[in-house]
Amino acid sequence: MLRTLKLLILIPLGAAIIGLAVINRAPVKLTYWPQQLGGELTVNLPLFLVLLLATMIGVVIGSLATWLAQGSHRRSERQLRREAERLKSEAERLKAMQPAENTYALPMLKSR
Repeated sequence: MLRTLKLLILIPLGAAIIGLAVINRAPVKLTYWPQQLGGELTVNLPLFLVLLLATMIGVVIGSLATWLAQGSHRRSERQLRREAERLKSEAERLKAMQPAENTYALPMLKSR
């Protein structure tokens, strides 16, 4: 089921990327620094490559921002997990110290 779902998503996505690459093969001039500021760092790349690189950089930056924003949640989850393990081991220790018979129970009632 999951494999079929992956194929249903990846095949059209791959076809769209191939179509983008075939249609947008013309080189574009990508300048990293304006000439007015004293430097010229220019690269000629195919347009599809520029679009794919920009998309990949956006995904990486977005993933990093999400990961950093969720840091406090991960930290609190680790603390809660440690506390739960500590309480579980304490409960097991107390259970082991308890006598085998429950001496505090009321005596059984006899039926008439």
